[in-house]
This record gives sequence, structure tokens and C-alpha cells, in this order.
Amino acid sequence: MKSPVERKNPDLSVVIPVYDSEAIFPELHRRLTAALKGVVADYEILGVVDGCRDDSYRVIADIARRDRRVKVLALSRNFGQQSAVTAGLHYARGNVVAVMDDDLEDPPEVLPTMLARMQEGFDVVYGVRKGRKRGFAHRLIYRTSYRVLKSIVDIDLPNDAGDFAVMSRRVVNVLNDMPERHRYLRGLRAWSGFEQTGIEYDREARFAGRPGYTARKWIVFAKDAVFSFSYKPLGFISVAGLAIALVGALSGVLLILKKLTGYATPSWGPMVTVVLFFCGVQMLSLGIIGEYISRIYDEVKRRPTFLVRDAVGFEDEGASDHDQSS
Repeated sequence: MKSPVERKNPDLSVVIPVYDSEAIFPELHRRLTAALKGVVADYEILGVVDGCRDDSYRVIADIARRDRRVKVLALSRNFGQQSAVTAGLHYARGNVVAVMDDDLEDPPEVLPTMLARMQEGFDVVYGVRKGRKRGFAHRLIYRTSYRVLKSIVDIDLPNDAGDFAVMSRRVVNVLNDMPERHRYLRGLRAWSGFEQTGIEYDREARFAGRPGYTARKWIVFAKDAVFSFSYKPLGFISVAGLAIALVGALSGVLLILKKLTGYATPSWGPMVTVVLFFCGVQMLSLGIIGEYISRIYDEVKRRPTFLVRDAVGFEDEGASDHDQSS
């Protein structure tokens, strides 16, 4: 067995989180190998199967047995897309690491252009979604949500940029060293600094099957972005509390003036409305504080971000070279 010192790292690792992609991955593999032919001398394709309901692991494992450049990890359950990418970054050995989705919405043919831009001295080259082959409402929601997130978080988060990117080894090492459990990797990538630039591309339609990214998952994703990279929600609570206190004080003054001038005091209806409004604001405030506290609770427990059940393609590296969780 070669030691880690003796083994030469590949020039490029392509990390792909996989969810229900048995009908897609063979085409993704074909297009990836065609796109990288003559561009990269030595590379690996690392699929991370994140608790799929279909036969994705077997399909990718069969490809891995025919193509030594393909490797596959099967997580013990569905940990989520960001945890799957985290697992891939942890196992990737390339001097440069690319991250892309498994659905072929991010075209592999853009990778050579990204790699060429890295030669200009950039540590990160990310994809900027210029167009989407989706409905108008879907495009509007995503475009708006990116800009709302950017206005809330405390980092320079590029608009319309997803996880599709290539990164230098030193950036990947920084991401791997970050211990937080609620991972928002495009935020961590931006937070790391270094020289970064974007490349515009048209996002394609999903190659086959139904998208696994539901509205609920997007909400969870957005919450991770906000509560991992911004204290502004806590500031909103302070502003709301001050505004409500002023309203309460003014209401008290008006009641006293009405009493002194002989006007009838308000009936119970308006008072109930005011009480319900204050209760709603208090519950919202407690919910925001609870989001931060729950994240502290998760960090204190120190549970692994992912657990690996099976792997194919790592036999020549030795089991001791990688942890089974992180």
C-alpha cells in the first residue's frame, strides 16, 4: 500500500452530491469525461449518495468498477445536500476541487472555462446563473430570494451563485477545518476570502426525474444562510421592541388625555387587538432567538456531519487514510 506521502494527488476532484439519480449519472459521467478530456491530465469523480430512494449507489458503483477515476460514497442515511458536499470535500484528494449538482442543470462543459480562469490566479471560480430553463414564477422567486439573502447576511454573497464552483486546495482545506454542523457552503466559501470570481452560464433543465429540492428544503437552506452569517434578525428584535414601546407609550398618553378631557375610554376590542399584536411580536422574537440557541445546542453536541455506510473506488488508498465521519 502506498503511503499518503508517496501517492500523487490528482489534478482535479469533481464532487457530486447524489440524490435519486440512477437515470442521470451515466449521462453525467459521459459528459464529464468528454468535457475534461485533454483539459486535465488526472482527475477523479466522486459521487456522494445521500440516502437515495432509488438504485443510484449500485449504478455509480458499477461505473466505478469500469472507470478507476470514479469513486462513490454511500452515506448511512439522508443527511442533506450540504452534508453530502461536505463528505465529498473531506474525501476529495485533488489539487483543485469542483462541486456540481447531479441533475445536469449545471453543464459539465463549463468546467474547462472555470479551470482556465483559475490559471489567472483565482482560488475560487463560481458559476453565476444567467438564465434558467424554468417557469417565470420559479425564476422570479429564486432571483428575489438571492437578493434578499444578500441584504441580510453579513458577508459579500454573490447574486445568483450556487454551489457550482471550482476551488483551490487551500480553500478546500479551510472549508474542511470549519467545524460547524449547519453548513451553508457557498457562504463559507465567500467568508473564506481569497481571490474569487464568477462565470455566467445558462442553467439547463433537469435531465430526468423530478427535482429533489422542494420549497421546504429551500426554506431550511435559507434559514441556515441567515442564522449562520447574520446577527441582523436579533437587531430586528431590538428595533421592533423599541417601536412597540413607543407605540405603547403614545397609547398610554392618548388614554390619559381622553380620560382628562371626558372622552370615553376604548372598548375591550381595541385592547384585545393590541394585546394579540404584542403577543405575536413576542412569539416571533422568541422564535428568532430560539433559532440561534438551537444552533448552539447542535454545535455543543458535536455529532458528525455525515456517516459513511459503503464506498467503492478507495481500495488503493487504504481505509486508514480517511475518517468514516466528520
